[in-house]
Amino acid sequence: MIIRTGRRAVAAFGAALLASAVLTGCGGEDAPAAAVPQGWGELRTAGVDVAYPKGFKEQGAGERSKYNAAAATLTQGGRTVGLITVQLDFTNADSAEEAAIGAEAGVQLGSTIEGTKDVEIAGTDDAKRVDFAFTSSGEENTPVAGTRVHGTIVTGLDSKDVTFAVRIDAQKGVLDDADLRRIIESIEVH
Repeated sequence: MIIRTGRRAVAAFGAALLASAVLTGCGGEDAPAAAVPQGWGELRTAGVDVAYPKGFKEQGAGERSKYNAAAATLTQGGRTVGLITVQLDFTNADSAEEAAIGAEAGVQLGSTIEGTKDVEIAGTDDAKRVDFAFTSSGEENTPVAGTRVHGTIVTGLDSKDVTFAVRIDAQKGVLDDADLRRIIESIEVH
């Protein structure tokens, strides 16, 4: 090994260090850094954080289901037409694949699973995305009976190997593809 000194050596070392940082993502993470779009809110939990668009309202502990660590809803005409939830430790799984199977099992009867695929999420290198659709029953302030609802679940394991599931349900036409993409890109696993 040859040790060089002087300005050129420092510049070469700095360039090598910068290249190394770029290649490793400054932390070894393969997934992109999560970002909350300007003007959006954020659901924060012990295992995962996720952003929600303008118009959605975060639910307090007394408002949300006991199974949800966090939730935000979008209502129109007194009906919930959009819902983002975070569940932690929802199933016993050792991988994102097993968590996805558990998430699919939790989708309501009569839903159509449209597909499961790998997805890049900040804070983990193993996450799955499950897309599905169902027809609303119209019960409990859900969209009018017969309305089609699209659902997406992003699931995997956090740094403590505890399962997480971020579920996004929206009445057809309420949440565009760009906002759905921004929600998914905002997910950060701890």
